[in-house]
Amino acid sequence: MQNQRVTPPPLILASSSPRRLMLLKQIGIVPDQVVSPDIDETPRRDELPRPYAIRMARAKAAAVISPDHLVLAADTVVSAGRRILPKAESAAQVRACLTLLSGRRHRVMTAIVLTGPGGRVTDRLVESVVTFNRLTDTQIERYVATREGEGKAGGYAINGEAASFVRFLSGSHSGVVGLPLFETAQLLRGHGWQVP
Repeated sequence: MQNQRVTPPPLILASSSPRRLMLLKQIGIVPDQVVSPDIDETPRRDELPRPYAIRMARAKAAAVISPDHLVLAADTVVSAGRRILPKAESAAQVRACLTLLSGRRHRVMTAIVLTGPGGRVTDRLVESVVTFNRLTDTQIERYVATREGEGKAGGYAINGEAASFVRFLSGSHSGVVGLPLFETAQLLRGHGWQVP
């Protein structure tokens, strides 16, 4: 009797980020659905970056959980020391983030959570270290004017013009973009997905 390949459950990407969808496509994964989770992303008082990232990813997965689907959720947090930088929503916030990160090292943590049928939950936290060159006021203002940093954790997108600020990166480049692909592929394989 021939071995029959079991079809994995359909996949929901619980994210409003076009970057995460693009990253999945990069490794040959196209979700069956993309659902934008509606959650409160306010950090708790004195909450540290790592627990916050994990809590947010779990909350996003829980917001769209489906009994017969895999649900993939992620959250990216940029931190300077114990401080969680905001997801910049304005030019002023982008400017403030870049001014703080100029010439210094910071950490980017992306938590990924995969829920499956039967209540199975697996997760990973991937941490990367990024160092920016010292930025001039002109560089900061030019970047602010692009509006690229708006809506991004820490006020910048490493896969855009801000790549020219990065003097050093240790860890997962795709994790800094928003979805660590190696770890994501491992989780999906563990749930039966054939990842190239």
